[in-house]
Amino acid sequence: MQVLGYRVVLRAMEDKKGYVVECPALDGCISEGDTKEEALANIKEAIVGYLRSLIKHNEPIPGDLDAEIAYVEVAV
Repeated sequence: MQVLGYRVVLRAMEDKKGYVVECPALDGCISEGDTKEEALANIKEAIVGYLRSLIKHNEPIPGDLDAEIAYVEVAV
């Protein structure tokens, strides 16, 4: 068994009644949960399912994006 690490982005839902979490390195890999802990547990399950599907279809497993997180301000 191989252990891989992926960055995820966690956001509070607009109604503040839960969280949406996504894995940018895995296109379309998104989940949610009522709490941060639940959302993170759910994205782990989603990532495992995503990777198992890639393996089943003999597709390459992408690594985590070598991306920097930055904050920008804009005027509108």
